[in-house]
Amino acid sequence: MNIAVIGSGYVGLITGACFAEFGIHVTCVDNDEKKIQSMKKGVVPFYEPGLEELLQRNLKAGRLNFTTDIADAVDNSLVIFIAVGTPPRGDGSAEMKYVENVARDIARHIKSYKVIVTKSTVPVGTGEKIRKIISRNLKESVDFDVVSNPEFLREGAGIEDFMRPNRVVIGASSAQAVAIMKDLYRPLYLIETPIVITDVKTAELIKYASNAFLATKISYINEIANLCENVGADVQVVAKGMGLDRRIGPKFLHAGPGYGGSCFPKDTLALLQIGKENSVDMGIIEAVIKANENQKAKAADKIIGALGKAKGKTVCILGLSFKPNTNDLRDAPSLYIITKLLKAGAKVRAYDPVAVDDAQKILPKITYCKDVYEAAKGSDAVVIVTEWNQFRNLDLLRIKKLVHGELFFDLRNIYEADRVRKMGFQYYSIGRP
Repeated sequence: MNIAVIGSGYVGLITGACFAEFGIHVTCVDNDEKKIQSMKKGVVPFYEPGLEELLQRNLKAGRLNFTTDIADAVDNSLVIFIAVGTPPRGDGSAEMKYVENVARDIARHIKSYKVIVTKSTVPVGTGEKIRKIISRNLKESVDFDVVSNPEFLREGAGIEDFMRPNRVVIGASSAQAVAIMKDLYRPLYLIETPIVITDVKTAELIKYASNAFLATKISYINEIANLCENVGADVQVVAKGMGLDRRIGPKFLHAGPGYGGSCFPKDTLALLQIGKENSVDMGIIEAVIKANENQKAKAADKIIGALGKAKGKTVCILGLSFKPNTNDLRDAPSLYIITKLLKAGAKVRAYDPVAVDDAQKILPKITYCKDVYEAAKGSDAVVIVTEWNQFRNLDLLRIKKLVHGELFFDLRNIYEADRVRKMGFQYYSIGRP
């Protein structure tokens, strides 16, 4: 079977490379000629562990191709995945013009039966809109099916999530389309991956509902952490006690400076907007969004308050990406914290293992350093914002000799308070006494 993946960003490229690893012939399409030429050489345009090796292996095997020619890709593929971006608009709703443009392009080049699949995160009802767009723009009468097959890829673990997923969701109204999609995912049958077969609208909503629920867990434990600080309890022990209940589970119960990234902020806002458009009060989702904004503000205010007078002080920021193992800075808590520090008159020295080049384009007025210890030099406060593994066992004695002040903010609770305090630091964390 030949398939095409239109859009070679994070979701599209991982989808294409992993299907190629399944033995399927894949053509990835993008309108960025420079990006296509780079990927043809086996170079990945973003950081994702293991992806470059996977890309190069399947390029060499001849199962993976890259092109800007959508006509050829559509003509030679039975299944066409739409994996372009759906960024938030001003009101929080998903921007659908890229998906709609791709649907028109596909329609112009269909000559035989195709299965057109949305991989992008799209609002409920998008499948029907795509069907209408394609029907209106067909040059000749051709049969096709529209399927929803949402992605559930975690940045930093995308390959593992595709190859060993918790579930595969297939939304379709045609038995033929379902059979073709199940055939695509046949390698996962060997590991007994659950396959959820449903209608298109339900599949579309599963994605939003899943991300909003995970965001809810994060905002919930952050609010509990704030309460812990006021009453003298330990949020890590509270979270452990909660997580041992199998109905709750331990994942996403980690207090911190708020969630960020490409999914949770965008998808919670979009779900809220979908509710408004359908006259449904999404009070819980609205509270989750507000709690997350408050959490980022609380983290920044905690640092500024401890500095006393922030103007002229230097703050060392460790970790810029919204989570480890990615260079993604979208809605990263670090950006909010740094911006607020700069407005308060502080100077910022920062280090991140992979996100510095991207951060320089967004925050050009801070000092970027080659490692942790260069960033700490002369700082009045050290702040761990992202829990990269290399930050978990820092040489605290060396840092103490380099810094000017004694403030140490562990916004991910990765250190034991006593250990840091013994080094002479004033230690601050999230939700711990």
